[in-house]
Amino acid sequence: MINTEGKMEVVNNKKEFCFEIALPDGEYARLTYRWLKGNMVLMHTLVPASQRGKGVGAVLVKYVLEYVRAQNLKAVVYCPFVAKYLESHREYDDIIEKQSRN
Repeated sequence: MINTEGKMEVVNNKKEFCFEIALPDGEYARLTYRWLKGNMVLMHTLVPASQRGKGVGAVLVKYVLEYVRAQNLKAVVYCPFVAKYLESHREYDDIIEKQSRN
């Protein structure tokens, strides 16, 4: 959902194991996750084609990484989009399980 300040609202849909942003056209951007030995495994990021290139995926990934940090968790990265994001955002190195880095 886009709130009144024009910012994207990210929701943790625990039932579906994904973080999501409701988009104006009724579609959703999602980052799916699973749990493994107490770590959050970041599986896949999906942004509808109509919203690609607008920073939606980056907003979603940043939110999830901040969530992982705030919850004192570690992340295991399987998602290529998240891995690419992390290449230029080394400030999250401390929360990434080393075996998940390519």
